[in-house]
Amino acid sequence: MPAVRPAAVAGIFYPGDALPLRRQIGECLAGAHDTVDAERPPKLLIVPHAGYVYSGVVAAHAYALLAPWRERISRVVLLGPAHRSAVLALAAPAAEAFDTPLGRIALDLPALALLQDLPQVVRDDRPHAFEHSLEVQLPFLQTLLGGTFDLVPLLVGHAGPAEVAQVLARLWGGDETLIVVSSDLSHYLPDAQARLRDRATVERILAFDATLDPEDACGAPAINGALQAAHAHGLLPRLLDLRNSGDTAGDRRRVVGYTAIAFEATAP
Repeated sequence: MPAVRPAAVAGIFYPGDALPLRRQIGECLAGAHDTVDAERPPKLLIVPHAGYVYSGVVAAHAYALLAPWRERISRVVLLGPAHRSAVLALAAPAAEAFDTPLGRIALDLPALALLQDLPQVVRDDRPHAFEHSLEVQLPFLQTLLGGTFDLVPLLVGHAGPAEVAQVLARLWGGDETLIVVSSDLSHYLPDAQARLRDRATVERILAFDATLDPEDACGAPAINGALQAAHAHGLLPRLLDLRNSGDTAGDRRRVVGYTAIAFEATAP
């Protein structure tokens, strides 16, 4: 039997049973109106990772873009920050599959093997064990892509943009490969201050400014590396949504910022 990472935040960040989980994801997707009839699927998405009641509707604006490409996307490279464990650079799991209430997702072991000679990548299940930043993306991916994709999950710690971009270059692939970067924006600022800060951060992302810090976005190291890779490949960014927890959960005294951004190729 393969080593499997069980769901750690099911029932906390999102429903722990399949039926209510599918229902909540459907409700989030119902509010997403940014799908387009593009010739190619998005190559890279930036999405938030809070509980679905807070950020699910924002993430849905990015994930809704995947619906027409269910049969084409067969691999997802998923990057996000490590909130509970220190990660020197990047940590890949030693497990062979991840579980969610919607089923089991196989890891792309050959893709992970492509990274084994890179000094910035370690294989370690420990930082993955209780981390939510990657896990909360999985039910959305399962819903939009079904069981037809393999996963490359990477937690990004104190890694420079070039180190992350080098990893992405190894995994870039073609239209079959989607890259997802999981990150929230500012944390626990008053609503008015957060809106100014988050808008400035998004403008920097759209301008490929790869010098974000964790106060701008908790996934800043992953975003910075992804921006470097996206710029090198000529992708164009498109802002899909920008809100905060005050918009979705009501308390505007201390909010967390969320954005959904897609990066798309300009030509085949």
